Amino acid sequence: MRAYRIRHNEFGKSYFEEGTLPEHFDLNAKRFFLMTAIEDYQRLQHQAPRYQYVVTLKGKLRFTTSDAKSFIVEPGILLIAEDTQGEGHSWELIDGTEWHRIYIVPDQDAPDGFRANDL
Repeated sequence: MRAYRIRHNEFGKSYFEEGTLPEHFDLNAKRFFLMTAIEDYQRLQHQAPRYQYVVTLKGKLRFTTSDAKSFIVEPGILLIAEDTQGEGHSWELIDGTEWHRIYIVPDQDAPDGFRANDL
């Protein structure tokens, strides 16, 4: 499955990696929740509130990291948010007016299964 992972470096700058998750990946997760509301503060530069997977069900968004690089997330593309410190990221809806998503919160020490494309 195609995926993006947002991280932060030792200077607090966020960046992203493009890659995949292997088939049959078993994530050790504590909980998940559904969200459809969009709060204005979420669109501003912010850190991820926790290490989490974001599964988009509806909407097409452009995420921008603090290094000013962007990527697109839509249904079928998974986002792994690990930028829990530093400058964080921002996003904007680029198609439609709603973003329906599921947040999956894995155990802190659970491997994320992510395989970067450049490896």
